[in-house]
Amino acid sequence: MTMIEAMGRIGEIQSSLLQLSGAKSATAATDTSAAFAASLASFGGTSGASGTGVPPATIANPGAATGTDVVASAQKYLGVPYVFGGEDASGMDCSGLVQRVYADLGIDVPRLVSGQMKIGTEVGSLAQAKPGDLIVTGGGEHILIYAGNNRVIHAPYEGRTVSLVDAYMTDADIDTIRRVIPQPSAAASASPGGGSTDLISAALASFATGGAR
Repeated sequence: MTMIEAMGRIGEIQSSLLQLSGAKSATAATDTSAAFAASLASFGGTSGASGTGVPPATIANPGAATGTDVVASAQKYLGVPYVFGGEDASGMDCSGLVQRVYADLGIDVPRLVSGQMKIGTEVGSLAQAKPGDLIVTGGGEHILIYAGNNRVIHAPYEGRTVSLVDAYMTDADIDTIRRVIPQPSAAASASPGGGSTDLISAALASFATGGAR
């Protein structure tokens, strides 16, 4: 399991902890969190390339970036000309924009759409998309950043610039939507004693500093 896949599991596990806190004693919830911490620590030796052969996306500071940060980072490049193979402010293509935007937040993602469309977790439909999600269209030929409010940011094609436009695609046009940054969970602040939250934070810190080799 790659680091980005592990991060995708955190929101689910935190939600479970929230349910446990209401149905069981604080001791039981803490025990469950301890088991989660141990499981997360075990990912430390599996941060290489996944079975698909796609380089994993890695997060330098887990939990620091949000989908809103992704959109803000992308907006810095509005007006940059489309350049095939480009990946900086002098010119960039669609996947170069995505790589640069996430790199600005300390998140490493593959360079090409073929790799970017396999990272993170799948989002079921455009209606479920959140700011910062990646939308892949054209049979895997084009990638866009969802900006919220049914708008997207992308580097369209030669002769155009990086633009913020209305989401012109429908679910039928979309190959996949990928959520690279997990959505925050209410469970992170649900424990009155802070026990489960502290254990999760400790596990994440251990994974970030010692797990990635």
